[in-house]
Amino acid sequence: MFPFVLLDEILFAMNLHEYQGKSLLKKFGVAVPEGIVVDSPKAAVDAAHVLQSKTGFEIWAVKAQIHAGGRGKGGGVKIAKTLTEVENYAANILGMQLITPQTGPAGKKVRKVLVEQNVYYKGETETKEFYISILLNRQAGRNMIVYSPQGGMSIEDVAAETPELIFKEEIDPIIGLQAFQCRKIAFNLGLEGAANKEMISFVNSLYKAYIGIDATLVEINPVIKASDNRIFAADAKVVIDNNALFRHPDISIMRDLNEEDPMEVEAGSFGLNFVKLNGNVGCMVNGAGLAMATMDIIKLSGGEPANFLDVGGSANAKRVEEAFRIILKDPNVKAILVNIFGGIVRCDRVANGIVDAYKNIGAIKVPIIVRLQGTNAEEAKKIIDKSGLKVFSAIQLQDAAELVKKAVA
Repeated sequence: MFPFVLLDEILFAMNLHEYQGKSLLKKFGVAVPEGIVVDSPKAAVDAAHVLQSKTGFEIWAVKAQIHAGGRGKGGGVKIAKTLTEVENYAANILGMQLITPQTGPAGKKVRKVLVEQNVYYKGETETKEFYISILLNRQAGRNMIVYSPQGGMSIEDVAAETPELIFKEEIDPIIGLQAFQCRKIAFNLGLEGAANKEMISFVNSLYKAYIGIDATLVEINPVIKASDNRIFAADAKVVIDNNALFRHPDISIMRDLNEEDPMEVEAGSFGLNFVKLNGNVGCMVNGAGLAMATMDIIKLSGGEPANFLDVGGSANAKRVEEAFRIILKDPNVKAILVNIFGGIVRCDRVANGIVDAYKNIGAIKVPIIVRLQGTNAEEAKKIIDKSGLKVFSAIQLQDAAELVKKAVA
């Protein structure tokens, strides 16, 4: 994924499998290879038969379906030249714990594979690979197409080693993608004749799909110019804006909870926005902006955020208790910083909720720092201080930072 995607895009976005993303792109006229997703070796062979009859090709790609890139490097993508190889590759990939640079050392279990037609077939011209992605440039407030003639490899490596081969095209939100921009992209990719026309159509359709499905990212790596000058999306990473899912019930049902962190899934069931990180200080806040500031405070205090957790505007006792339980499941957490602004919800009610949650959970072995600011903040501090629990209260942010520093020292 290209490094323009920020934390809030990760927090409030839904990832799709490759086969799901391609099915959506196809509806907007984006050319994708013929493929069938299966969950058994026998079904993989049956799929290969179907694809052979539709395309005439006797070479297939067998691709693990997980929410992570780098699958080929981890052994999750194989090219099969016989039906026996299709069956064997599917048997080896299905059920494996696939480890890639994006999964971490634990890897992810493969539950489905995509059997797909081979797009590297022989023809009159050379097959070429390109990179194209569409995402939001937040600094400019515009959508942006990032592309390169160096496809099929990590775009971060291309940017580091040959930055002159990274091109960007910003789209004015009022007038949308223009024809001259599509032509410019095809030209910069070095395409001529039929391939040039195919790429212009491909880029136009890809942008329509990006807008039409409310995506935050559409990344195709590689985009293939086949030997007959046809253009294919050989791979597809598609990320959808969670806030737009109410407009797309057909996309919403594509969510695969098996691919998401169990703690994040549990948090979502309680209406909590939660993302696990790799630090040692858990944080609980109300509001995404306050969460970002709280994570900065943790880092400035010498700690590392163990999570992003937004309890929302209604920080009631039940929600606070569940938030504590989820944070405490992380064995790396050495302290918890609760930073709540009491606007709609009074601080004293939040304080009572924290005390009740502490008592209901039982023995909590890590220190809890509570900073409540806003309506009835002074009363809230008294409630915390008189509770007799291992909870440290603060009103000023600097005081909370000092308490965090002592906790992680």
